[in-house]
Amino acid sequence: MAWEALWLTARLATTVTIILLIIGTPLAWWLARTRSFWRVPVGAIVAMPLVLPPTVLGFYLLIALGPNGPLGTVTQALGLGLLPFTFWGLVVASVLYSMPFVVQPIQNAIAALGDRPLEAAATLRAGPMDRFFSVVLPMARPGIVTASVLGFAHTVGEFGVVLMIGGNIPGETRVASIQIYDHVEALEYAQAGELSLIMVIFAFIVLAGLYLYQNKHPHAGMTFGPRP
Repeated sequence: MAWEALWLTARLATTVTIILLIIGTPLAWWLARTRSFWRVPVGAIVAMPLVLPPTVLGFYLLIALGPNGPLGTVTQALGLGLLPFTFWGLVVASVLYSMPFVVQPIQNAIAALGDRPLEAAATLRAGPMDRFFSVVLPMARPGIVTASVLGFAHTVGEFGVVLMIGGNIPGETRVASIQIYDHVEALEYAQAGELSLIMVIFAFIVLAGLYLYQNKHPHAGMTFGPRP
């Protein structure tokens, strides 16, 4: 059961990280460059999981994705069924809960570039898309690497939102954090200790590696909170 939970956790974290990079990078670009009024409220919404209890987010998602919720009605109409207590329900919840850990490092890395590289590219007649893919993404790579690692690691360590939206279904929603909780409830402290040790070692390796990477790339963007 432990290896099954670890495999499911790795699968969830990988899926969530890929989705967050796809949707989070353009969002980070917009937050870093726009002067729109909507920048503040959108940035606050993105950062909200940093301070919001995961059970609160999980509760509202459970209602929204339920049979009578607005999103649940849409998924049923599309033939997707209901997402709560499924793997893809975990994906939706984890994407929302881990979003600031991906968006903000990329946003900070893009903001640190300034205007000069983009202005230089514009003088060479590079279009907006060309500047984004040829200038912004390569120069913001340290921030993207940081975002990928943090998004993956944060998803691995989730508990509250996962329990609320996914429950405890073996092979479907029982990730490593839920498996540890199960062992403790069953007074299986040896098994809980073994799985917890794996998680501690993983967390140490990830953070140590990330700090070493940031020592070489000081603009990797590992800061959180709304930008002024």
